[in-house]
Parts: sequence; C-alpha cells; structure tokens
Amino acid sequence: MSLQVEKLENNMAKLTIEVEAEQFDKAIEKAYQKQKGKISIPGFRKGKAPRKMIEQMYGVGVFYEDAANSLIPDAYDKALAECEEEIVSSPKIDVVQIEAGKPFIFTAEVALKPEVKLGKYKGVKVDKIDVEVTDAEVDAEIDKEREKNARTISVEDRAVKDGDETVLDFEGFVDGVAFEGGKGENYPLTIGSGSFIPGFEEQLVGAEIGKEVEVNVTFPEDYHAEELKGKAAVFKCTIKEIKQKELPELNDEFAAEVSEFDTLAEYKEDVKKTLADKKAADAKNQKEEAVIDAIIKDSEMNIPEAMLLTQQRQIVDDFARRLQMQGMSIEQYFQFTGLTVDKMLEQVRPNAERRIQSRLVLEAVAQAENIEVSEEDYEAELQKMAESYKMELDKIKEIVGEAEKKQIMKDLAVGKAVEFVVENAKESKPKAAKAAKAEEE
Repeated sequence: MSLQVEKLENNMAKLTIEVEAEQFDKAIEKAYQKQKGKISIPGFRKGKAPRKMIEQMYGVGVFYEDAANSLIPDAYDKALAECEEEIVSSPKIDVVQIEAGKPFIFTAEVALKPEVKLGKYKGVKVDKIDVEVTDAEVDAEIDKEREKNARTISVEDRAVKDGDETVLDFEGFVDGVAFEGGKGENYPLTIGSGSFIPGFEEQLVGAEIGKEVEVNVTFPEDYHAEELKGKAAVFKCTIKEIKQKELPELNDEFAAEVSEFDTLAEYKEDVKKTLADKKAADAKNQKEEAVIDAIIKDSEMNIPEAMLLTQQRQIVDDFARRLQMQGMSIEQYFQFTGLTVDKMLEQVRPNAERRIQSRLVLEAVAQAENIEVSEEDYEAELQKMAESYKMELDKIKEIVGEAEKKQIMKDLAVGKAVEFVVENAKESKPKAAKAAKAEEE
C-alpha cells in the first residue's frame, strides 16, 4: 500500500491510497468464492459456475464492489497510521481506479486538526457564583418530599381546582366534525401539568363532576398532526372524578419517616447540607464552563465542516445508544417526536461546535504550558476504569491497546488543562449583585 497526502483549503486534505494489484486480485477471488453459491448460470449447478463464466454473463466488474469494500477499511486504517497529519473526521471515499490486474486506487477526503491561535487563558475573569443555601430553598426541597409522600383523596363536594388529579371523558370537534384521535374515556389528567395543548386544562377549572363543559382551543402551528395545525377546536368534556393531594404534616414524625433523623430540625440541617454540596458542585462546573467559554471567545480557529459533522453524528449516535439501553430505537423516537436525522443533526450542531472548540483550546493550553501526564496518572486512571467496570486491573490493561492509551493520555492532559485555567481564573461579583449592594448602602 502507498499513500499520498494533498492538503486542501479550510483544513481539509485528500489522501490517495493505492493497494497493490496482486492484493486487489485476491480480493476479487475472495468475493467470487463468497458469492458463487448465490449465482445461477444455465448449464451449471448453483455454486459450480467458473468465475470467468459469471464475469462474461454479468460483466467483468461483477465482483469489484465487494472486493473494494473488503479492502478499503484495512487500507484506510493503515493510511491513518502512516499519515503524519492528525485526522479529525470520517472520510469521504471516492474510487479512482478499479480494474483487475491493476492497483486499486481510492481517495479519502478528511478534515485535519485545525491550528488554534490561543487568546488569553491565564487570569480569565468570570462571575463569582453564589452558593449560599436559603431557607426558602430548603423549604422547597422538603415540600418536594412531602409531595412524594402525599396521599390522594377523592373529592365530591366541589368543582375542579388547579393541581387536582381528574379523570374525564372528552371528544374533540373541528368545524363541528369529530376528528381522529380526539376522543378519550376515563382519561387521567392533572390540571396544570401542561399535558394537553395550551389553554385546555385552564378551562376545566370550575368544572363539576358529571356536567359537560366545552373547552375551546386552537392547535399550535407546529402540532404533530398536519391536518390539525392552527385549527380551532371544541372539546366536549365530562369530569368523572376529582382527586386532590393531602400533604403530610411537617413535624418530627414526618422527618423520621422520610430520613434517618429523629427530628425535623436535624432533617432540615441535612437537606441544607445536601443542597450546599450540590450547589458547590454545580458552581464548580459552571465556573469551568465560563472560563472555557471566555478562552474560546478570545481564541481563533477554523473548524472544518467535515469535523463538525463527524461530531454531530457522534452526539446523535450516543443518544441512540442511550435510547437503546432504555428499550427504544432511534426510529421509534423519531416517530414519536416528528424529528428526522437531519433535523436532529441541526439541533445538536451548537453543542458539537462547543465541544470541538473546548477540546481544541484545552489541548492548546496543555501544549503551551507543557502539561505532562505521568505513568502514575495513567495507572490511576486505569484503576478508576477497573473499579467502574468491576474488573481486575490486569484485565483492563489487556484490553487497552496503544491507540487507546494514547487517547487516555490526551484526555488526562485536557483534564489537567481544565484545572490549570480554572485555578488561574479570577472571580468577581456579577454587576447585578454589585448594583444591589450599592443600593443597600
């Protein structure tokens, strides 16, 4: 195999990869052996027709595509290993020459890692994030726990109020005609949940059990059913049941029931500590994001479109894998949401761009500051992986090859770069907080 690299504009490159004629001929023969059992030729039993006979009947290139597909992945991987440039996108493959007895030649158009012109990355100024926990926040958190432990009681002596859990029958009409999918019986609906189209639930407030009420709404312009977009509709609704939540009394008994503490005071103090820990962790993450955003804003880089598209696809693929773990396919998700692959790719584009920018500036910081990762750092990271996957350290080491080790070392260097820029950042109170303090004084 031979490789030629031609640099193009906008951090793109064309790799011309040539595979020896002998290797291509072997791939053709292999494709013939694989396919011959599926090909019928008059006068020959299936699987017994000579290759030349098949090529005469179906064309000399009948096995070329399979042969090429079997060669390209391995040849491209070897080209990547040989190429001195850092490639950061999936390749766009084009076949240049494909003919028996001649070298197989194809090109791969790829994005190259762009250079970063770092701006200011030491002493970056960011707003100080308030991590104080207020009594109102503690009360709100405890109210959530009360909601979880609330009991539901049936109500028959009053009309529907906001927050009630109802059971209703309904049927929808557009221009006086019932439409498909607009009917429901014994349907559970919590008033104020926003489960139905805007304006529906609010009009049920005041409705009484057993009495029909009319709800007038207009379907949103972006509604998933094409025939209902922007249409005015009337729903005839009958409330069959009303239920309300009864919250447990806030006392020592409640605290003992929902926590390991005997008194409400102790429980509140623990909730406050938990909230403080969460706020501190959130503030740390927000500070990191703010510092990195500031560095990105002050730096220059030209991100190739192919690099961006590769990152977009990776985000969508990761999302699809998470859905799969929950028992849903990406196709089902698209069906339920009305999204398409192209729409989702466009949605994740800003996130993909931010990820690339963040990685590039942090790698540049690591290089500028000569940040190094030791073997001890690497061993510690493998130990974390072993604990995470509940595997022996030696087994992890067997799985991790040189390419994986190189990537882990890069990731660790980026992590150290994050620590460096955050430690060197300067925090100041937000302007709004300063103004408020000035008014108090």
